[in-house]
Amino acid sequence: MRMRRTLVVAALAGFSGCFFPADRGRVVENRLDSLVADNVKVRAELAETRGKLEETTAQLQAALDQLDRASRTTGANMGVKVDTAVQDIAVVRGQLEAQQVKIQELEQKLKEQPVAVAPTTNTQPEPKKEEIKRPDDPKDFLKLADDKSKAGEIDLARKLYAEFLKKWPRDDGAGEAHFALGELFFGEQKCREALYEFGKVIQDYPKTRSTPVAYLRSSDCFKQLKMNDEARLALEELVKSHPKSDAAKTAKTRLAELRKAPKK
Repeated sequence: MRMRRTLVVAALAGFSGCFFPADRGRVVENRLDSLVADNVKVRAELAETRGKLEETTAQLQAALDQLDRASRTTGANMGVKVDTAVQDIAVVRGQLEAQQVKIQELEQKLKEQPVAVAPTTNTQPEPKKEEIKRPDDPKDFLKLADDKSKAGEIDLARKLYAEFLKKWPRDDGAGEAHFALGELFFGEQKCREALYEFGKVIQDYPKTRSTPVAYLRSSDCFKQLKMNDEARLALEELVKSHPKSDAAKTAKTRLAELRKAPKK
């Protein structure tokens, strides 16, 4: 049991950026780096294709204008000009359709990325620190962060949790602050960041109230990152370490489903 928990913690600890134990850590890092590279490549290709689409649209308009002029031409070569213009339009429309299909495929590929790897821009102005009174009591401070999280003020809540951990790293609520941060990242499908926070809960605050759910969320994140062995291991350790928790009941159900699933 101790060895199993060590393996789970080691896998989670790899996401802290401080160290990656043994070969498994290097594999995890390589997979995440590959996700970043793939995302950047797809976005670049999408931008290039959109540029080509604009050029092709302009070509199509030019061909249509040419057809319009040809249709009003008199003389023996009128039919030749019209036929040429029609052929040009057919070619350009074919290119246009192909580029539109490619854009749809690239946009779908970006949606299917298992983890958000590109930084997002905060478009909503965050309240200045002076505008929000910070409580001096750690429990009240943590409650303020929780309230902001529930109200949907995610960036501010994340900042408050970080401030709490910096000010009271050894407080009883520190484990819950890490868990809350993990939940925020999990909700945004930022699995690497979420795994770091859930790993801190499991490793440094094993007796905190949310530790069982931290195991469950870790399994979800590992699964999204295609790390199926680690996902199963987290469920097994949850059942052994916290057998009476509600999270353990969920873990048992998932493990039973995995055993029934056909092996690939």
